[in-house]
Amino acid sequence: MSTASGIPLDPDEPVGSVLARLRKAAGLTGGQLGHRVGMSQPKISRIENGKGLPDPDDVGILARALGAEEEIVLLLMDRATGSRERMTDWTTGPMGLAGRQNTIGHWENATRSLRVFQPAVVPGLLQSSGYAKAILEDFQLLVFTDLRDRAVAVAEAVSARIRRQEVLNDHDRSFHFVMTEAVLSNRVCPPQEMLAQLLRLREAAAQENVTIGIVAADAPLSTPPFHGFELLDDRLVNVDLFTSGLISQGRTQAHLYRQVFDSLAAAATTEIEPVLDRYEALYLRLAQQERHIITEPGGRASA
Repeated sequence: MSTASGIPLDPDEPVGSVLARLRKAAGLTGGQLGHRVGMSQPKISRIENGKGLPDPDDVGILARALGAEEEIVLLLMDRATGSRERMTDWTTGPMGLAGRQNTIGHWENATRSLRVFQPAVVPGLLQSSGYAKAILEDFQLLVFTDLRDRAVAVAEAVSARIRRQEVLNDHDRSFHFVMTEAVLSNRVCPPQEMLAQLLRLREAAAQENVTIGIVAADAPLSTPPFHGFELLDDRLVNVDLFTSGLISQGRTQAHLYRQVFDSLAAAATTEIEPVLDRYEALYLRLAQQERHIITEPGGRASA
């Protein structure tokens, strides 16, 4: 297959590369093309060089402006749609935990409506500093063997994660968090830190732009809580893994994850105070038990 200008079209050639060849064949610079279609030259450069996933509509606008036949336009738009639908590993380099936190924070700051589901741990935007430190220390064990490097990396990552939470103070944005009750029972840090985490959840839930739902342990579920994810403006799905992350900007993926989120949210209660009260009593009791343990000179512990 070839374009109207006779340029052969490789079925495996990236969309951006095809658009770049069409532009050069038309004798246009990136700036001239941008002026013609109302896009910035840097944006066109990013599309041509494959930096990020191009919007299919933008691809169609550029291809038509460059005189491509409608068949070619639709083919390029289909390719762009397919690339966005795929789940892509976004940690392609050794960015480290702090780098990952900064990347996610950048996405969140560009988002007006954020939906987060977590089946095992408190969502990052709701974590207390002590809870975040415990979580990130476990992650960092997979990356660093040097204890000094690990300590620095964890401290930087905790700081970056806490900075991410500043976005919650923007009341022009909305945040909906859903988590399973297992999140509260999973003892990822000492009882005192779990108590601080419960307080953090109470504080966040009091904000008008924040909704927190908890799926009770005995709640009937129509959708299994397989894994956690973030849905940003119903346009980007982020799945955080142990050593990397997966993203998709595909409309189909975003629609499916919105359905999953809505199903889990429907099974959750937003009357979370009684649930938090129950776990606060549990961790108070455990904290008191720890305080009553006295280590004797011989190394034995007795209550």
